Amino acid sequence: MRSNWTRAALTGESPLPSLVGRISGWSRGWAPGWARQPGFAHAARVAVAAAVLMAALYVAVVVTFDVVDSAHLVGSLDAQLADRIHDVARFEAHSTGEGLVLPYSKAPSGSRPLPSDKEVDSDGDSDIDGPPVLIWQVGDTGKAVALSTSAPGLPVIDWANVAGPITVRLGTENFRLLATRSSNGWVVAGESLADTERVIAVVDRAELVAGPVLVVAMFLAALAIGVMASRPVEQARRRQLDFTADASHELRTPLTVIQAEVGLALSATRDSAAYREALARIGTEGKRLRHIVEELLFLARFDSTPPPPGDEPVDLAALAGSCAGRFAPVAAGNGVNLVVETDGAGPALVKAPPAWLDRLCGVLIDNACRYAGRGGSVLVTVTARSGTVSLSIDDTGPGIPEEARPRLFDRFYRAAQVPEDSNSGAGLGLAIADAVVRSTGGKWRVGDAPSGGAHMEVSWRRAGAFRQAPSGRREDPLDSGEHAGRSGGARKSSAAPKGGRS
Repeated sequence: MRSNWTRAALTGESPLPSLVGRISGWSRGWAPGWARQPGFAHAARVAVAAAVLMAALYVAVVVTFDVVDSAHLVGSLDAQLADRIHDVARFEAHSTGEGLVLPYSKAPSGSRPLPSDKEVDSDGDSDIDGPPVLIWQVGDTGKAVALSTSAPGLPVIDWANVAGPITVRLGTENFRLLATRSSNGWVVAGESLADTERVIAVVDRAELVAGPVLVVAMFLAALAIGVMASRPVEQARRRQLDFTADASHELRTPLTVIQAEVGLALSATRDSAAYREALARIGTEGKRLRHIVEELLFLARFDSTPPPPGDEPVDLAALAGSCAGRFAPVAAGNGVNLVVETDGAGPALVKAPPAWLDRLCGVLIDNACRYAGRGGSVLVTVTARSGTVSLSIDDTGPGIPEEARPRLFDRFYRAAQVPEDSNSGAGLGLAIADAVVRSTGGKWRVGDAPSGGAHMEVSWRRAGAFRQAPSGRREDPLDSGEHAGRSGGARKSSAAPKGGRS
């Protein structure tokens, strides 16, 4: 720290930024793990703002309550003084004309003694529990005579210029005083404010204790809510960052290959066969690049405004058989035996756009054929039960590790390595399949197949009456002119790099 001040003295710069930076670094180093979580700083700022707002609101409410409560307590005292003054005035009106008798015990015969402060008041309510109301007689000269035995001395006050009750300190206590005109000058009634001030002090202490507790509780509650609320936001932000990085990597790979092929082709004079071979490789990478862009566009449209599924029931068994027929050459080329089976009575009807279901089947069958390995098998089963319809695909590949299943549908995530004699996609197939399943109200079940490979199953609620779909090709509302099933997996680039299950 001395070096900071020495450097500041030599250079004329302020050392405060350096010290603040060091203190911030120390605080981050000593902070517990939960305080260093992403989003905690933002949640803490929101919690501080909420606590400050609560403190300001609490102070405003407390001040308003104290003012109203004090006015109510003092108002009750003033009402008692007014009642007492009324009793004294009534006593004087019924006296023998000699004015108020001093002291009470020497009142002349025939006159009614001045009502004691321990007797009932004009409303018939007893004042025994409250402080006594004291009475003074003030002559025209301003001299005050106590008519109550416990009344302290009263200072000289110009009562003619006093309107209403006033607060005066008599001895060690504050008194509330009220005066009224009498035949001999003024009659003054007073009551101690000690009990009232004691009540106000107790309330103030309670407010001082409750205030910090309430503010701290508000801060902790807001902090906890902020951390819990920011956790999914932070996770979404991290997934977005990972997605951007993976997308950049996947798009950069074919672009790098294309750039390298063009550079090699232009570096020296070649024959037509060499140029044709270079252009073929460039075309392959261009197709792969276009395939990635189309899948990203499909997912982006699904994320922004997913269209509602159609209400037309679709026979899932017929659709799965048609999709498997398109992939038969792919399976044969990989040496895979592709089989389609149906189970259950009646048609397996699902309310969803046929193009969406065709794309889902294409992604699952494509993955299974690539992972089954040469000489393996893929079994596609459509099961119709009383209330559900399911599509399951089993392969004889390596299966899906248990730890990889939670991230199986993340974009660009690959759960395992593809066999060496197969080609991988961009890691977007299962993400597209998951978007279709969620949009059509389906449910996933990922497990192990009896043959040891992967078991992928999707189930839907079974639809009601079946209506034959109109003949002709159904356009995918999210695809830009190409059939979803073909773009979902039938078209693959032979130059795609080796990767994992997509």
